[in-house]
Amino acid sequence: MAEAQLFVSQDEFTCSVCLDTLTEPFTCSICLDTLTDPVTIPCGHNFCLKCITDYWDHSQEFFCPQCRQNFRTRPALQRNTFAPPSKNYAGPGDMVCDFSTGKKFRALKSCLTCMASYCQTHLQPHYEVAALKHHKLVDPDRNLKEKLCEKHQKSLEMFFRTDNICICMMCGMTEHNSHEKVELKMEREGKQYLRPL
Repeated sequence: MAEAQLFVSQDEFTCSVCLDTLTEPFTCSICLDTLTDPVTIPCGHNFCLKCITDYWDHSQEFFCPQCRQNFRTRPALQRNTFAPPSKNYAGPGDMVCDFSTGKKFRALKSCLTCMASYCQTHLQPHYEVAALKHHKLVDPDRNLKEKLCEKHQKSLEMFFRTDNICICMMCGMTEHNSHEKVELKMEREGKQYLRPL
């Protein structure tokens, strides 16, 4: 049993490597929280508008807190639109992004491969990074664990008609290979089609 835990699938490895670096570009190095009203200074680093303004208000010199580049005069701040506005904060009943620290942002999607939920900012790599593009994204879901096969830790993508249960592809190929099964999506669509209006 201990040996099985030594092996990590390519998807799990890719997830852990990519997820470790997800929060860096969206974190203010002054407050160490998710950027709020993000601005860029001339050296290219991003900060919360309030953080960098307060920082320079209490400093005798104007330099980047991250790379220490010195500026002769107080630089103009450029509004940065890559990060979500504060209207994306999670409210009562909203799913919260698993990568937001401090300020809690509303999750827009959950990833069945990573087993995590993401706000607009932290979701973006799933659309841009090749290794994450094939991940299975679903609407925010509080019960991600219930969508996984207990035996294989794979997403439940097939419906086993013989026993009326959902199964993963591995179960479909090994334990239930001779039984009638169909893709879960097709079964769901079929039942919706048969439902009386």
